[in-house]
Amino acid sequence: MKPSTKDMASGKMHQMKGNAKEKIGKVAGKPDMEMDGRDEHDAGKVQEKVGQVERVFGKKIADRILIRRW
Repeated sequence: MKPSTKDMASGKMHQMKGNAKEKIGKVAGKPDMEMDGRDEHDAGKVQEKVGQVERVFGKKIADRILIRRW
């Protein structure tokens, strides 16, 4: 499996896991868990986008973009 595909799949998984944590946190009245879920969901979105950039432009370009953003 290509690294870009792995990033996209892992990003989707983190988004789903984050959504579940966020919803459980809301139902259970645990704001910390809700916030952790939101953070994990957002990190998953970023990871998925990295995979998409890698797929289109290649790994070297994706690394440059990430270095400049952070």
